Amino acid sequence: MTKYLGRAIAALGLIVALALVWREDPRSVFALLRTAGPGLVLAAAVHVLPMLANARDWQTIIVGKPRPSLLTMLRLVWIRESVNGLLPVARVGGEIVSFKLLTRAGLRASTAAASLVVDMQLTLISQLVFTLVGIAFLMGHATPGERQLAIDVLWGIALLAPLLAGFALIQHVNLFERMTRLFNRMTSGQIAALVGPSLRIDQSIRRVWRRRGVVLRYLFFWQPVQCLATSLEIWLALYFLGAKISFAEAVVLESLIQALSSAAFFVPGALGIQEGGFVLIGGALGLDPSVSLALAGARRLRDLLVFVPGLFAWQLALARKKGSPGLDGSANEVERRPEHPEHQYADH
Repeated sequence: MTKYLGRAIAALGLIVALALVWREDPRSVFALLRTAGPGLVLAAAVHVLPMLANARDWQTIIVGKPRPSLLTMLRLVWIRESVNGLLPVARVGGEIVSFKLLTRAGLRASTAAASLVVDMQLTLISQLVFTLVGIAFLMGHATPGERQLAIDVLWGIALLAPLLAGFALIQHVNLFERMTRLFNRMTSGQIAALVGPSLRIDQSIRRVWRRRGVVLRYLFFWQPVQCLATSLEIWLALYFLGAKISFAEAVVLESLIQALSSAAFFVPGALGIQEGGFVLIGGALGLDPSVSLALAGARRLRDLLVFVPGLFAWQLALARKKGSPGLDGSANEVERRPEHPEHQYADH
């Protein structure tokens, strides 16, 4: 049922996107894309920079050994983004795939799960800050109509803030253990064996958060680098489309588009939502609707050039048999190592 619902939402989003292009004259949109040509391919290739920053910040929050190499983490980020970006998985399927590949690469299940949860927590916090920076720019440099857009987005953030804060603080309440115990009671003890692993996940999450230096570098260095790199990608695309906007405006556009896409996590690929967002936010920054839609098309081109090969990389990773070399070429020995020794989680 969920699969069919996702497909229906994706089809509806595609109809909305096509309707937006049709309303703004498809010939002008496609003419802009043809003029930009190879420049859009270059802009798409720049996406490796934010993926590399994400790979590094995710790698730093993995506690203990064996810590996957940077190349392994980059491959995981690539696969995770590809699954979340192209498949109807409500932006969590990529995390599930990453968890399986991390454990196959030799990481303990509790450590892999903790790294994914904390990565999601810190990404949400930094994305919230990134969006607030974009809103502050609009409030300070925009026309009254643009300020109204900023205020509307701010109200949306205010409504989501308690949910984000709650998710960011779950490491203090043993969430996984509590949920497992609840399900265990509901199933008359049938999943009692999972209580121990769930407790270890909670413990691993707290260990990551206690490494304050790592957490602060993630929030105030690696995540800003990632945000600036994605803004460079969008600035280059606009440059080749003939729209000369400042890099600061590109940062504002990217920050608000990211917030909108995250809010529309239930729509596969944010189809229709992303296109409408580019028109609305681009219009607030003075971009012609046809340019905004061409930029949305450039973003879809990026998805095809980067994420479709990522799906093939995922299938190749799954094709490796258990016990074969992991993503970084090392033997997968996770099944032969104990899950719980405390000294394995020491911060080296």
